[in-house]
Amino acid sequence: MKEYRSDKLRNVGIVAHGGAGKTSLAESLLFNSGATTRIGRVDDGTTMTDFEPEEIKRKVTISAALAPCEWREHKINFIDTPGYADFIGEVKGALRAVDSALVVLCAASGVEVETEKTWNYANELHLPRIAFINKMDRENADFYSVIQEMKDKFGPMVLPIQLPIGAEDSFNGIVDLVKMRAFIPSNKQNTQIVEADIPDNLQEKAFEFRQKLIEVAAESDDDLLTKYLEGDELSEDEIKVGLYKGINQSVIFPVMCGSAYKNIGVQQVMNTIVDYLASPATSKVLGMHPVSKEILERKTVDAFSGIVFKTTADPFVGRLSYIRVLSGMMKPDSVIYNSSKEKMERIGNLFTLRGKHQEALPVIHAGDIAVVAKLQETVTGDSLCEKEKPIIFESISYPKPMFTMCIEAKNKGDEDKIGNALNRLMDEDQTFKVIKNTETKQLLISGMGELHTDIMAERMKRKFGVDVIISNPKVPYRETIRGTVKVEGKHKKQSGGHGQYGHVWLQLDPLPLGNNFEFVDSIFGGSVPRQYIPAVEKGVREALTGGVLGGFPMVDVKVTLYDGSYHNVDSSEMAFKIASIMALRKGALQAKPALLEPICNVSINVPDSFMGDVIADLNGKRGRIQGMEPANQGVGIIKAQVPMSEMFRYAIDLRSITQGRGFFDLNFSHYEEVPPRIAEMIIASSKKEKIEEH
Repeated sequence: MKEYRSDKLRNVGIVAHGGAGKTSLAESLLFNSGATTRIGRVDDGTTMTDFEPEEIKRKVTISAALAPCEWREHKINFIDTPGYADFIGEVKGALRAVDSALVVLCAASGVEVETEKTWNYANELHLPRIAFINKMDRENADFYSVIQEMKDKFGPMVLPIQLPIGAEDSFNGIVDLVKMRAFIPSNKQNTQIVEADIPDNLQEKAFEFRQKLIEVAAESDDDLLTKYLEGDELSEDEIKVGLYKGINQSVIFPVMCGSAYKNIGVQQVMNTIVDYLASPATSKVLGMHPVSKEILERKTVDAFSGIVFKTTADPFVGRLSYIRVLSGMMKPDSVIYNSSKEKMERIGNLFTLRGKHQEALPVIHAGDIAVVAKLQETVTGDSLCEKEKPIIFESISYPKPMFTMCIEAKNKGDEDKIGNALNRLMDEDQTFKVIKNTETKQLLISGMGELHTDIMAERMKRKFGVDVIISNPKVPYRETIRGTVKVEGKHKKQSGGHGQYGHVWLQLDPLPLGNNFEFVDSIFGGSVPRQYIPAVEKGVREALTGGVLGGFPMVDVKVTLYDGSYHNVDSSEMAFKIASIMALRKGALQAKPALLEPICNVSINVPDSFMGDVIADLNGKRGRIQGMEPANQGVGIIKAQVPMSEMFRYAIDLRSITQGRGFFDLNFSHYEEVPPRIAEMIIASSKKEKIEEH
């Protein structure tokens, strides 16, 4: 691909709810630009951007995919993003790399959950956007209904700049409201477009919508507004000026229409991108000096800087880093500075990707996107620059994982490989986390949902040859006592020769929750010699790790050694340790043992209309509502305390209850006693599991 300077670049993220047809639109965009020779189909597994086996199998986009093309002497870097909540991290990363968003909606389904979410993410980043109402050829397609729904959800500045000619089976072209002309495909592949008069049955409607378009365009420019208010007619070029300003100030959101499947309205999308979206040439970004913390401004003409917005782990090539250049230029075979890690990195070849197909780049200028292989220290979110002119940019904000499962190697020989594979996958996905639970001895993976973790397991097998088993995590239950007891422990083996003798009296007392363990030495008079007291404490601690109910660790216990006896020849540290273990286990059974479970603080963001259903579900999970507060318009926050055992699949439950509109944050709070009926089931299950293990 040839060299493009900043003023000839556009970077556009394609976002949508799953099933709206954004990948199909990406295919048509690439085909019309000449980047591909045919339009791939999602159902056939032949699309350029859904090339991973997991995507082909499920017919959904899982990873953000770069799809550059050339149109009217411009380079447009499209990034096709996932449309499902489990892969929202990919959307977040992609939107940090682009200057605008192309929001795709289905003409029959309208505004859906992920449409709203991605629109709000674009708002947070102040991204201009164009909306494309796709599938106008589909049954129940209703352009005007979707427009009204968009206005209701996103505000009055949603502005149609096209109207459809027909709908469903009769859809066969579009009306351009700026030019006031109809554009109708004229060949089999719909790549040749004929300009024509607006059909008679659309003349009145087109005039009405154009008047609104002119009014809104005029409001974006003081001179145009004055002319409009004085009753003068705006020329086509003046309308374009007003639209350009309004769109790039994010006060106008133009809406187009078409059918990606039939390849209608697609060329007009690229024309609109080139004509109405600003190039990166005049943009500037803010960062911070890594040492002085001074706020710095970088323009496109300044020294090189960039940010890594995506990383992939290729088992053959190694790590691939996707870089958005924010200022200056980047060349092959050069050295750059990672200011986030304070490390130098060597750049080899520069290339772009169209799906999985590589194409070399001679150089890239500010505003462009490149892929680099085998950076040693660099990960997603890192800032890159010249060492002499260091700068750090705000890293990419990702949501916390909400769904946790246990993972283990299916084959014992793969246990060593699993850690490396998981680390490589964490490099790829900033919403995928791995931790080792030292209490349950389990390796835990966390993601945005069940589909997310399932796909990670599939990738481990495909990319790294590690077959894994995913299961529900163990709950780190604990045991305690509720009563006080005095108990004797005696270990005696004297059958001739050197024997064993250890004898202790212990008092067990409950401690307040959260105090763990306390050992008190109250021996007076030498009934237990000083050299054996550490062995007594060691035995007590060892006995506490196993508990007496379900084999869970015992906590919040005070153990006092107050008496005992010894033998001059047969006593030993081991004998006193064994005696202490015997005493502790016997005493714990007498001291009203109880089972404890971890309780979590949960903060749930949920639309007001789902509040009642969410609260009812929490009550069914033994949750306690701690309070409610408003978050923003139409959305509230529920604060609750819920047993951890009820929360492992809550991401799935909440998504179902709120139609995907709710999300939550969870943190450990404290331990509480388990209700007797539930405790019996947990203890029985634990005992059965231990029998099966042996």
